[in-house]
Amino acid sequence: MRDLLAPFRRRHPGGGPLTCQQLVELVTDYLEGELAPAERARFEAHIAACEHCAAYLDQMRDTLAILGDLPPEALSADAERDLRAAFRDWREG
Repeated sequence: MRDLLAPFRRRHPGGGPLTCQQLVELVTDYLEGELAPAERARFEAHIAACEHCAAYLDQMRDTLAILGDLPPEALSADAERDLRAAFRDWREG
């Protein structure tokens, strides 16, 4: 199964606290258990201190629970192209 979001994931090495923007960029990796232990600790420290990011994480968990696991073939080529373009524009903006 290909990971459509892999090109958009970012790593934030270092020992300082994460910003809210950095947390948002890491939430998929966190939910998939892909963060390194130090990065996971920084993520969880931010969640413990930031009610808005904690709410965002809960919303992402709820969304995943509602949508379930969609197989890659469920996404048409046109939809994949449009999503990639939207995310590319979002990252550049």
